Amino acid sequence: MWLKSAGSNSGYGDYKDGWEIPGGKLEPGETPEACIVREIREELATEIKAEKILGVVDYDYPNFHLIMYCILCTIVSGELKLLEHEAAKWVTKETLRSVDWLPADQLILDKIEEIL
Repeated sequence: MWLKSAGSNSGYGDYKDGWEIPGGKLEPGETPEACIVREIREELATEIKAEKILGVVDYDYPNFHLIMYCILCTIVSGELKLLEHEAAKWVTKETLRSVDWLPADQLILDKIEEIL
């Protein structure tokens, strides 16, 4: 599984050095599936196919509210290249819990472990 650092300008405050699942904000009229395809293209220069929604996380950070659709995807073409964030890395089922995940992302880890 691929993940990225939250970065210093993400609005996460104290969590800015944590790790999160790649994604982004929905544009008006956009489905969660279309959003993840667009965001991965923009952030990682890769074409993906959104396969299925694994779950939805509803979380209150100190400065904002987050609703996160976690979607299982497959790579259609390209190789993941970091274009917009400070760092990224791969994790396996064995190393999934060794990462300093952002609080909202921690809530979906059980579902991710089931499919890895």
